[in-house]
Amino acid sequence: MWIQMNVNTILFDSRNSSYIVVLRDESGKKILPIWIGAAEGNSIAMAMSNMKAARPLTHDLITAIFDRMDIEVARVVISDLIENTFYASLYLLHNNKEFHIDSRPSDAIAVALRTGSAIFVEEDVLAKQDASTIDTWMKNLGEGGGGTEYNA
Repeated sequence: MWIQMNVNTILFDSRNSSYIVVLRDESGKKILPIWIGAAEGNSIAMAMSNMKAARPLTHDLITAIFDRMDIEVARVVISDLIENTFYASLYLLHNNKEFHIDSRPSDAIAVALRTGSAIFVEEDVLAKQDASTIDTWMKNLGEGGGGTEYNA
């Protein structure tokens, strides 16, 4: 079963110079942190802030191509977590046919934010996230692990 989630915030983790995109369900009870690269983190932060780059970023290019080819992003699904690697798919609609494309979650989220598409997480992915691991992560982040924060 899929659970709809929203980008709650994006943080810069100064401990390893990466970003963390934090998804949260509508009730606020389920949280999913995903570590992502700098380029994707910047792209997501820009989309969340409604900022436009002087020239199109990769995710802007993808959405422009989709627009030109009349392809709709129906939804994004984060479908699996294997050995600390998340897997996702873009579900697309074209000519009344739905298909999906494998994607990194960071790219899928960046596209979803630009197109206003829903983001879902497979329930099993959330179950794989140990609550104590998330609690430890939040505590460590609060003790100097974090830096810049961008809220939705």
